[in-house]
Amino acid sequence: MIRTTFNRLREVKDSLPHGSSAVIATELGIAADDVRDFFRGTATPDSGSHLEPGPDGGIVTIDNTRILDVALRIAWETKNAL
Repeated sequence: MIRTTFNRLREVKDSLPHGSSAVIATELGIAADDVRDFFRGTATPDSGSHLEPGPDGGIVTIDNTRILDVALRIAWETKNAL
């Protein structure tokens, strides 16, 4: 489990290339809407996160980091491909 701010989670999402939600969903075998919900801080069974009030848009507790792990890998690969 990790905790971060909603704004930091949005920074990760914003660093991803267009269409990454579908790529992450396919890789993990989940729905693209679950990936989108993860980055909104909305709790779903597959999103593995939930949002609490707090600074910087709120505090996001991530119980299952697999979506974040894949997103960070894609963001790193995209940045280093330049």
